[in-house]
Amino acid sequence: MAAVATFLCLLILTFVPLFSSEYTVVMPDSSSALVDAPQTGFSDRARTDPAEQRAVYAIMEATGNGWATSIPDVCRGRWHGIECMPDTEDVYHVVSLAFGSLSADTAFPTCDLARAGFSPALLALPHLRSLFFYRCFAGGNTRLPEFLGRLGPMLRSLVVRDNELAGGIPEELGNLTGLRVLDLHGNGLSNSVPTSLCRLTRLRLLDLSYNQLNGPLPDFSFPDLTVMDVSHNHLQGRIPSSISQCNSLVKIDLSRNLLAGPIPPSLGELTDLILLDLSHNRLSGPFPCSFPNSLTTLLLNSNPMCSATIPEKAFKGMTELNTLVLSNMGLRGPLPESIGELEKLRILYLDGNKFNGSLPRNLMKLEKLSELRVNDNMLAGPIPIGRELVWKMGRKLMVHNNSGLCYDLSNGRYEGMESMSGVKYCQVKSAEGEEGRHATKHYAAAADPARVNRTPASVSGSSSSDSVPGLGGTLGRLVAVAELLFLVTVFL
Repeated sequence: MAAVATFLCLLILTFVPLFSSEYTVVMPDSSSALVDAPQTGFSDRARTDPAEQRAVYAIMEATGNGWATSIPDVCRGRWHGIECMPDTEDVYHVVSLAFGSLSADTAFPTCDLARAGFSPALLALPHLRSLFFYRCFAGGNTRLPEFLGRLGPMLRSLVVRDNELAGGIPEELGNLTGLRVLDLHGNGLSNSVPTSLCRLTRLRLLDLSYNQLNGPLPDFSFPDLTVMDVSHNHLQGRIPSSISQCNSLVKIDLSRNLLAGPIPPSLGELTDLILLDLSHNRLSGPFPCSFPNSLTTLLLNSNPMCSATIPEKAFKGMTELNTLVLSNMGLRGPLPESIGELEKLRILYLDGNKFNGSLPRNLMKLEKLSELRVNDNMLAGPIPIGRELVWKMGRKLMVHNNSGLCYDLSNGRYEGMESMSGVKYCQVKSAEGEEGRHATKHYAAAADPARVNRTPASVSGSSSSDSVPGLGGTLGRLVAVAELLFLVTVFL
């Protein structure tokens, strides 16, 4: 357990800038008779409650861990996967059970996949606050039992993750009104999301991702909810506007569903939101006029916006944004200058749309930009980034299939740069006024870079940028952080 604690503590230190430290989910209620103390320093007469001891034996048998019946006192046995707390009379009660191997360093009891099941003996643990099953059930024959809804208001965390289950989410789970964490990720659950879950008003994390859930998303209104992940399902209908009442949200991931209709403008009211992923749905226009200024990651790609245009001030004030993905949305019109004001932007994907006009000149100010995709549009004019930045981006710069785009020779020649393959050099034509004192510069793509005069054009402008990790690394850390932080609080 020490190795797990050390590893998870390092994760907290890595991600602590993104999240507050308030996520303690196993502290006793003020009404509890338990003493908030670790299971150390047992007195000679301290013993586990006999009824709870028998229940633990039955639960262990049901998961294929019959060896536990040889332990004379399950709380004093000090085996990983069980936590106990004493009451005022030196009787120890089970407050946490965990099954499944998270990694080679963890020592939670594993499950016998051939015969593991949920035991009704769980109901004989009235002080249980945390229940965790990870990769315990295989074959697709086991269901989430309805009796889980009778575990009582003491339960704070229910995690049943990465199993092969049948059926849907029981309505009875809505009776667990003390829950802070409900994580049913990756279980193959079907049917609709029960509206009874709306009663879980104390939730801080809701993860129903990677299942086969269908139907509409209920009108959730959880004031303490920080993470909502229902991605990779078959959910339909509109995004409920009530989601804006979950005003503590830090992460929303509704990606890879069948959600339709416009993006609710009320999402802009979520002032703590850091990650918003609505990608791979059927969302339509208009494009929102604004987003929360707190966002660091905004993913809207692969939604048919049907020729919507981006309002000029859509990204105004989003000083924390570092990832913006708007690929394959059918967007039209010019690109707003406000994109060039996103000083922390590292990843910008605008490919697969119908944008026209020129790239904003202030893109050259985005010194942290490490990935840029503007390919497959109708853009024209010079690419406003310098040779050094082009080299640093390498293959992460994609500008092809824009017949009017050209590269400004004043930024240096680009021979050998694979990312600029097929892009022509700009030809600069000067049209003098009547008095010959004012010149206007017109850009056009040269017919063949090999024939362009090697004397640089007179237009200046260069930019440089530091090389940083790409989209995979950035999103990997953000997507993992919420789940890990909440699971940490359950087991440390």
